[in-house]
Amino acid sequence: PDSYRGTLESAAQSHTSRDAGVQTDQSKDAVQDFQQEVQVDYTSLLSFLQRVEDAVIKELNKNWKSRAFDGFEVNWTDQNETVLCLHTLSYPEAQDQNLQVTSVSWNATGSVVACSYGRLEGGDWSTEKSYVCTWNLDRRGLNPQRPDLVVDVPSSVMGLAFHPSQPSLIAGGLFSGELVVWDTSRTEDPVIWRTGLTGDTHTDPVYQVTWLPDAKHRNRSRLLSASTDGKILVWREEQDGRLALAEGFAMVAQQIPRSTRLKKFPCGEAAVGVTSLSFSHFDPRVFVVGVEGGYSLKCSTAAATPALHGAGGSVPLRAPAELAFSPHTGPVYSVSCSPFHRNLFLSCGTDGQVHLHSMLQTQPIVSLQLSKKYLFCVRWSPVRPLVFAAASGEGDVHLFDFEKSSHKPALSLKQAAGERPVYCLEFNVKQSRLLAAGDATGAVRVWQLSSDFTEQGPREMSRLEQLASEVTD
Repeated sequence: PDSYRGTLESAAQSHTSRDAGVQTDQSKDAVQDFQQEVQVDYTSLLSFLQRVEDAVIKELNKNWKSRAFDGFEVNWTDQNETVLCLHTLSYPEAQDQNLQVTSVSWNATGSVVACSYGRLEGGDWSTEKSYVCTWNLDRRGLNPQRPDLVVDVPSSVMGLAFHPSQPSLIAGGLFSGELVVWDTSRTEDPVIWRTGLTGDTHTDPVYQVTWLPDAKHRNRSRLLSASTDGKILVWREEQDGRLALAEGFAMVAQQIPRSTRLKKFPCGEAAVGVTSLSFSHFDPRVFVVGVEGGYSLKCSTAAATPALHGAGGSVPLRAPAELAFSPHTGPVYSVSCSPFHRNLFLSCGTDGQVHLHSMLQTQPIVSLQLSKKYLFCVRWSPVRPLVFAAASGEGDVHLFDFEKSSHKPALSLKQAAGERPVYCLEFNVKQSRLLAAGDATGAVRVWQLSSDFTEQGPREMSRLEQLASEVTD
């Protein structure tokens, strides 16, 4: 085998130098030389193949029956065994004001990460100005303490979302209830759309913004915002730079269907404050919301029932909730729908637990106590069906792998010193090795994941199916 390998390598090398020659000198002679060189004596080749055929068939049959490699999984990619912190990004001016990272987002190419600064711990939130910062990680002269772009914002930015296909567009939800869209390629005046303060604007902070495809116009998007005022609003872009309300939903306690198994939903006419929202990857109408009352709710954009107190704005609001799931013991801060299974989603909150839910039953399939403090964010991996990450109040990023354990994290990364909370995290869909997390110290860490967190195992999907079909109700 060694002499055989040597021959192969020298053949490959001569080929490589040939290819290089062809690339540098595109003359016809070089191409002709190359073609002439590949001459095969087919008669000799045929007699050789006939001579060895019996022996080769015999060996193949023997191999085919062998059990020597049972259970062995081939892995052709370079193994990266450790998780590394590639970058610690920050904006010193925001840190000097003790602002925290409230949200992170990757752009459509996967090379730019953005973070928003705001205040999540005490202080007077409303009057404080804040920042949105971006870094291009592919840039040669990357300075982790000098963002490529800094946008001053008059109110804390609570949620950020890069546009899914236009790399320079980013939307933010503000503490004031407003929405703003910035174009990062316009450094002078990056604001291109905003809601302003009208009768339609949220009256509470906007904690999440999400881009939606516009069903009527293929190349346009709509922007969805969710707020603790109990409203989920969908905005369209107008020519004059305004975001105008296109449709909307209101969560009212008495309109939320609940199963008899659940303890009574706090009734009355209270609006139910929405803290987080995640759309199904399989049905564009289905989404899950997390609310301050501790519940996760399955909702639909196809809902037709008018919402109580849904009048007053320019568009009548509808009641979207279809099912309430068994609650956490405190507010839900984050929900995430599985990219690999239509019925699975995760939720987490102030009780330090992650619940794995099926949309088909009210009780969680699994409840995991991952923190003695709050859990602020949970996200499924975009590439490993059994992996998710959670951001904790103790300053950890927990990486969880159901393939390795169904009750403890596979790895816990210490993100922030002194048990300062990690508030947000996002996997990078385009560069699946990267995970960004933002914390209370004002830093964004970009983690490079090891290959065991990025490569799907052969039986992973069937394990996920098995998890999803566990009956708890």
